[in-house]
Amino acid sequence: MRPMQRFWPAAVGIMACAGAFGTELGTRRERFTIDGVPRFLLGISYYGALGARRKFIVADLNDMRESGFNWIRVWATWNAFGNDVSAVDEQGQVREPYLDRLKWLVAECDRRGMIVDITFSRGNGINGAPRLPTFEAHLRAVRALTTALEPFRNWYFDLANERNIRDKRFVSIPELGKLRDAVKRLDPRRLVTASHAGDMDRDTLRAYLEEARLDFVAPHRPRNRKSPGQTEPRTRRDLAWCRELHRLVPIHYQEPFRRGFRPRRWEPPADAFLADLRAALAGGAAGWCFHNGDQKDRAESKPRRSFDMRRRRLFDQFDAAERQVVREVGKIVRSVATGGQTGQ
Repeated sequence: MRPMQRFWPAAVGIMACAGAFGTELGTRRERFTIDGVPRFLLGISYYGALGARRKFIVADLNDMRESGFNWIRVWATWNAFGNDVSAVDEQGQVREPYLDRLKWLVAECDRRGMIVDITFSRGNGINGAPRLPTFEAHLRAVRALTTALEPFRNWYFDLANERNIRDKRFVSIPELGKLRDAVKRLDPRRLVTASHAGDMDRDTLRAYLEEARLDFVAPHRPRNRKSPGQTEPRTRRDLAWCRELHRLVPIHYQEPFRRGFRPRRWEPPADAFLADLRAALAGGAAGWCFHNGDQKDRAESKPRRSFDMRRRRLFDQFDAAERQVVREVGKIVRSVATGGQTGQ
């Protein structure tokens, strides 16, 4: 028996039951919809999920739903702390047992009414060789997962994480357009985006909408103490540019700041996360993520949170500030909903 295999069921039968639940993500102008109803996507980073035990994931998903979260972000190309749990190999071919684990995870989210962000990255070489070193490998991987997960309607692609960074992760706008077209040829209704490091300027936003023809945009706002105060005006500005370009799409904050990133420079308190979420809602954003990851100022980078869940599930790795955020975020989104705005 392979390590970890006993914690994961085989994917046999999962595809057949996908339609029994049929949670479906869509867009309507600047909003996301779930089963046709406008919904704010309140999410949480769950990057290394394909390396976690099944019982950890079930417990985490249940806690997420109880706290008001309705989407997770999972990487299809994740290799951290000596543990490669990528669903594709360096040639873009599917990689087992991780593809089966991804199918199972998407199915578990589907029956809970949750959305899954499946993210690709070519990799920057920090944790070994880049996962998808060529455009051809990247294209092959995108096609493989589009086909494998086609029956489920509760997931979307981030085709290239922070594609604008000029290292081995870089994906040009023409390449991004080709990846998008490959998905749409196989599954015309599948939503796709590509995340952007930093705030976008107008020309970059235009390229995403008119050249790459993404379904929505996912800027990764700067990670500093000024960021929460900037989120509302930046969101309003981006939506105004969308209107000027005659293409109104959701603004999705799928990776804001987090604890442990640069703790000696700024370790965001709970109030900063809550302020950022409120600002995203006030500005008209369509989604926001409670981002989390490793602790760079501690031995072995622990707690590693969603970056490594082999030994401890995500919710058991949160510190006191993060637990406060988890307690409050669902209430904030619900209060906006009951006030007459789109919400959870």
